[in-house]
Order: sequence, then C-alpha cells, then structure tokens
Amino acid sequence: MKKITKILKKKFKNFKPKLKEECGVFGISDNQDASTLSTLGLHALQHRGQEGCGVVTFDGKKYHSEKRFGLVGDNFNKEEVLKSLPGSFAIAHNRYSTTGGTTLRNIQPFYADTNTGGIGVAHNGNLTNAITLRRKLVEDGAIFYTTSDTETIVQLIARSKRGKVIDKIIDALFQIQGGYALVMLARDLLIGVRDPFGIRPLVIGKLKDSYVFASETCALDIIGAKYVRDVENGEIVYVENKKLISLKPFPLKKIRPCVFEYIYFSRPDSILNGKCAYEYRKNFGVELAKETSIDADLVVPVPDSGNAAAIGYSQHEKINFDLGLIRNHYVGRTFIEPAQKIRSLGVRLKLNANKSTIKNKKIVLVDDSLVRGTTSHKIVKMLYDFGAKEVHVRIASPEIRFPDFYGVDTPTKKELLAANKTNEEICKYIDAKSLKFLSVDGLYRAMGYEKRNSTYPQLTDHYFTGDYPVKLIDDLGDNKVTQLSLLSTKSNN
Repeated sequence: MKKITKILKKKFKNFKPKLKEECGVFGISDNQDASTLSTLGLHALQHRGQEGCGVVTFDGKKYHSEKRFGLVGDNFNKEEVLKSLPGSFAIAHNRYSTTGGTTLRNIQPFYADTNTGGIGVAHNGNLTNAITLRRKLVEDGAIFYTTSDTETIVQLIARSKRGKVIDKIIDALFQIQGGYALVMLARDLLIGVRDPFGIRPLVIGKLKDSYVFASETCALDIIGAKYVRDVENGEIVYVENKKLISLKPFPLKKIRPCVFEYIYFSRPDSILNGKCAYEYRKNFGVELAKETSIDADLVVPVPDSGNAAAIGYSQHEKINFDLGLIRNHYVGRTFIEPAQKIRSLGVRLKLNANKSTIKNKKIVLVDDSLVRGTTSHKIVKMLYDFGAKEVHVRIASPEIRFPDFYGVDTPTKKELLAANKTNEEICKYIDAKSLKFLSVDGLYRAMGYEKRNSTYPQLTDHYFTGDYPVKLIDDLGDNKVTQLSLLSTKSNN
C-alpha cells in the first residue's frame, strides 16, 4: 500500500485544475486555550491550504512550535500535541505554497530571535520584490534557512535598527511590496497587518477578553468569537494589555481586495463586505443568466465551486437545478494534483455523472472559473458519454488572461487558456455546444457596483484586466518557485 501511495503521489504531483489560494492565518491573545482554539481556527480555514499547518505559542517565558505536513485534523488531533503548545498567545498557519518548495522548514509560522526578543510570523500572500530583497540581504551577510518569501520579512524585522518591535515591523513593511496579510506574535503582543491595497484578507474578532485575527470570518464562527471588523488596508493592529491599538503608517490608498475571494477562495459562509460569499456567488449566476440566456432543460453545477452560481442562474431563468455531477468528497490530496498526462483520471476520481438526471437533457453546466480548460473538457465529455443531449458551458467570472503575483498559485500566461485562444476556440477545445463567460461589468454589477471604475478599480481584478495594483519588481520569468529556490541554493553554498 505504501508503494502504491508513493507512485500515485509522484504521478499526481502537478495537477492544479483550480486557482489555489496560498494560505490561511489565525492568531489569538489572552486565552488559556490558545493552542486548541488556534487549531480549530485552522480547521475552519483548511480550504485555504492543505500542504502543511503549524502553530506557535508563547507561555510568558518562551515560545513553543509545532509544524506538520498535511491536514490540521490529521496532525493536531491528540492531547499530547496540544499540551506541547502551552501559553495564552498563539498564531497559526495553513500552507499552500506559491513560492518555496514543499519542505518542513517552509511550513509556517516562522520564528526568530531578535535583539528585542523573539517574533513569530504567519503570512498569507506574496511579495513582488522578495527576490530583490533577498539578494540584497544575502550580500549583506544574511543566512536564509527556508525558500519562502516570508523569511525575507522575518530577516528585515530582525535586522532593523529601530528600538521597539512595532517600529521594527513598520521599518520592514516599508521595504516590502505585494499583497499580504500577516499575523505576528512578539512575546505577549499579537499583531496583524494588511497590505496597503488590502489585497489579501484579514478580520478581527472578539472572544470575551481575547482578540482574534483570522483570514476569514468562518474561523471566528467555529470558536464562537464575534466579528468586530476587517483590518483596514494599510493598517497595523496589535493587542497590548487586552486593548486593540491601530496604526496606519502607509500613505493612504484606495482599497482593492482580491476579486477571487468573492468568486472562489473564501468559504461560502464567510462574510465579505457585509454579505456571505455565497450570496455574491448566487448573484454572479443571476448576472450570467441575464447576459447569456439559453433554452435548456437543466442547470447543473460543477460541484462544489459552481453550486451557488448555478442556483442563481436557475432561479433567474426558471430552469430546473439538479446535481448532474456527483462529487466524491473522500478523495485524498494524492488525487487532487495528478500529472497532466493522466488528468482525466483525476476528474473521474473526483466526479461522476448522475446518469438518470442528465440523460437526453439540454444542460447548462455552470462553474466559477475556467483556467486551463482540461478539466472542463473531461467533464463535458463525461456528460455526453452518459447521455446528455447538449452541454452549454457558462462560467460565472470573466476570462482569466493574466497570472497572479500576490499569493495565488496561477499558471503562467502560456498555460492560461483564455490568454491564448478566442472564446470560440475554447468552446471547440472543451467540446461544448456553446460557451459564455460573465462580463467584467456583470461581475461588478453582481457585487453591487454600477460597473467597473477603470480609473479607480474597486477590486484587484488583474486576472481579467491585466491591471496590477502593485508593480512586479522581481523578474520571475515563468517559474516563481524555481527562481526563489535557485537563489536560496546559491545563498546557502
């Protein structure tokens, strides 16, 4: 069995049919159950990263750390593990790597000693100048232990000449660029930071006398914490003597949260700008129906990502909604990332057609996005193989034409189907009867805007428009992981 698992892991290594969010972060102050509550928070944020998980606590005298490969429930499920993490302050992290390799040392939170005491850092996002900064730090004598851009932040904090830890953090933040949300622990200071554009999310909650920082509100719900507010773009918040203190050291910028938090990344029950992500996704389906109405017998979602949009589409068009595809929820991570040459097997392992539901039906197949198109092709073929009369594909977001550099694991531009083919060519490639995407303005209307403001965009939507709010400083080429890993190898030789 171990041999089979090893073979499957090797073959299934690089399949990424969906965009992948990098990480989930969590932190809590002044609570004797800090480690337990942190692992519960990570459990709620498991969708944001399944590669590894970690917790760092502070007990008033020293720090404690546990970092493991895999899922939270498989690693932090024993009393002895939680007992090894004493203390009333904790930060925690779920990892999905977009820079740096899959090694234990790259799992966060990171911890380092500085001249003002230890500091732990958990990071969601990507820096657009990490390689440039890292090269300079290495030239100045820094020694890097990991291949993660997060260590660059730790190094900058540790090397700052400022006296107070908050000032050291501010000093470091003025040197980094990109999209990021940070949760840090400096002895009995819990600190949260959001980048100047607010690209990556971070919320504040309250559990009795404890403050909680987390990537999403679902992590507050699981521990019974009350949502207070979002950390504002460019804001530093920290908890000192049970009081929440706010600093805004950056020049004021208009907030531009990542649009894919609304489309796909956030859990459906998490609150974004006053509404559940589920409601936005239903609205995407409604707008999609308004723009691309078609005569059909059945609306079928690609589970689970297309469920809400398909419901919205069905309700607007008054076409029956049904589960024409059944998802196997017990497929392990081994089967989530198969190699390109056996991608079809990966689809069959995750999905199967509901034969009696789809037979002889004209189907509207709804999904939230289309990236490479290979998965869509296999799903369409599956529906036809099991008797569908027609399959019309509807995508509840615009065409993804540009890669991301702010913490989302997108393919390179040459792998993005919509960057290289017309919609007619994509339709032929996936073998659908018809194919339509939600327009950019339709996406904005679904979120309550009249349309996209081209002068001051309301969201970070470069995936569709090529409008990057933060300039890319590093020359990454086609492989962010290789570039950073090579630099690390050189610096450690």
